[in-house]
Amino acid sequence: MDTKKVLITGGAGFIGFHFVKKMLHEGYEVIGLDNLNDYYTPQLKFARLQELGIPQAMVVNNTKVKSNKHDKFHFIKQDFTDFDKLENLFETERFDYVIHLGAQAGVRYSLENPSQYIQSNIVGFAHVLECCRHHQIKHLVYASSSSVYGNNNKVPFSETNRVDYPVSLYAATKKSNELMAHTYSYLYQLPTTGLRFFTVYGPWGRPDMSPILFAKAIQNGQPIKVFNRGDMLRDFTYIDDIIDGAYKVLQHIPNADASVPFYNLYNIGHSSPVQLMDFIAAIENSIGKKAVKEFYPMQPGDVYQTYADIRHLCQDVAYCPQVELQEGVQKFMDWYTKQNIV
Repeated sequence: MDTKKVLITGGAGFIGFHFVKKMLHEGYEVIGLDNLNDYYTPQLKFARLQELGIPQAMVVNNTKVKSNKHDKFHFIKQDFTDFDKLENLFETERFDYVIHLGAQAGVRYSLENPSQYIQSNIVGFAHVLECCRHHQIKHLVYASSSSVYGNNNKVPFSETNRVDYPVSLYAATKKSNELMAHTYSYLYQLPTTGLRFFTVYGPWGRPDMSPILFAKAIQNGQPIKVFNRGDMLRDFTYIDDIIDGAYKVLQHIPNADASVPFYNLYNIGHSSPVQLMDFIAAIENSIGKKAVKEFYPMQPGDVYQTYADIRHLCQDVAYCPQVELQEGVQKFMDWYTKQNIV
């Protein structure tokens, strides 16, 4: 059987790094693409690449670098907002599949730097769609977000809910991605599947997310910021469950007989929301030290709760999250205490 080739954008990011490992394990030829921006410390991104066999000294702009650990992995530092370079990459590499995880992340940062979100999440995604269309990609799987549900009071959040009232620009760009993908599926029969991720955590996670922020502060005896006085619910989902579900989705290609032809959209979460204070307690228990808490009101763009209805994903690809909160936090903390990057 011929080896299939996949492009993973955001390949040095949190989810991208784990997806690269999964695809290599499954025997795919993988090209990872990332612009290695400084939204958070690039050293963490370089450390992930080092784990994949790409030393920092080897990384040069717009140059394909081969891993010294995996024969089937190459990395390119490149920005997918540069259409000509992206088109050339598609022309040269002849991908079978594309997993688009690259984006400007962060709800609160979108209040400070809106133009970055438009450029990366809207313009960049349009470029990815165009390249997939021109080069007959078998399946585009892309990252959406639970943030599209905004302040939806109907729980659990279902893919059939209206999502017309985003409360952050980040959420608006992710909803836009879903609409853009649907258009390309409809007009060009391009198979696309969007994944609405719910609060992903685990080893190699982003340092701007609560697990690392909390763990670092608690270890150092520094206060943690607790918004809405801790009265928030999050559908925390361990990274291994996310990757398992996303890989199954990649194999499940929507076709002309799909409920919406050539288009699909799934929630991917744990479907068991956790009180923020309980999540903090799990980290405290792992460290053996109490947090110094500073309480703040709800922040602009934040939502009170997230709660994934995952029945659609379970029915279609037999997705079944396995990792409960205590186990997941312990695995995360085992990694965190061994590294000194963030």
